[in-house]
Amino acid sequence: MSSQTGNNETDEIHEESVYSLRLFVAGTSTTSLRAITNLNKILEENLKSRYNLEIIDIYQQPGLAEQENISAVPLLVKYAPYPKRFLVGDMSDKQRVLRGLGIIHF
Repeated sequence: MSSQTGNNETDEIHEESVYSLRLFVAGTSTTSLRAITNLNKILEENLKSRYNLEIIDIYQQPGLAEQENISAVPLLVKYAPYPKRFLVGDMSDKQRVLRGLGIIHF
């Protein structure tokens, strides 16, 4: 007896979902600028217009960084679709970013 419980359902939910993201950066550091560039490219290639990305400079908005307990930057926070996830680094490893966002599952 076999039962399929939802990989396809999960994929369909993610295919329709709008991703809510925040990228925390430290000013115009090289690593922060690289993270912004890399992430924008990955999002455009894989999500087209199905995402909202807010870039937060922890120097200009320290309250938001404190509220999220940010201890390392660049840091990407995925709020939606569930589950909430965190990715640290310059977002140069495309496969890691896609897995972290839940877009690919391997």
